[in-house]
Amino acid sequence: MRALVTGGTKGIGREVCRLLCERGDRVTALYSRDEAAAKAVGKLLPDVEFLRADVRDEEAVKAVFARFSSLDVLVNNAGVALFRQVQDTTISEWEDVIGVNARGTFLCCKYAVPKMLERGGAIVNVASVWGETGGSCESVYSASKGAVIAFTKALAKELAPSSITVNCVSPGVIDTAMNDCLSAADRAGLCDEIPMGRFGTAEEAARAVLFLLDSRYITGQVLGVNGGFYI
Repeated sequence: MRALVTGGTKGIGREVCRLLCERGDRVTALYSRDEAAAKAVGKLLPDVEFLRADVRDEEAVKAVFARFSSLDVLVNNAGVALFRQVQDTTISEWEDVIGVNARGTFLCCKYAVPKMLERGGAIVNVASVWGETGGSCESVYSASKGAVIAFTKALAKELAPSSITVNCVSPGVIDTAMNDCLSAADRAGLCDEIPMGRFGTAEEAARAVLFLLDSRYITGQVLGVNGGFYI
């Protein structure tokens, strides 16, 4: 199958690319800025095609999808976080987070769908537990991921007659670079709040993505990968 993964050089996206390659898919991964990470992952995953594109940029996204005559799988994983009280948040920070997380997901779906209409396909959007419950001091990030969840549910209804499934994976606290800013005390406190007592791994989240990609009668769902953090 032909697959495209955004944010494919790190964390969950990298693991999704690896698992897709292992099962024999032809994988293209997008990244926005980090050339060093792309080169490093390229050595580990030589069968993956890495392309630089900003998912906020419609012309860049349009050009990426113009490369494909058809597409079977889209994983919208590209995302940015922001830990900031609302009164200290600038409009440029709002636009950046909403732009990558929500606008980017919309644009990639917009240009992927025409490539899937003939024979069907599967889309998985990576949301967040904060998109379901809201996170203190992460109101903008929560809003962006809540938008992804609502968009997923609506698009699933729209595309079901065309045999295109659209689902969300909603990770809880995953041990990726996005959480490197946490102190040891913060990490310990979070582990105390998680019934399974630990952070999840990127591979565990990626395997949930593949489960949804392969599930042809599941659509419009939000699959939590959170160790019981939110039930």
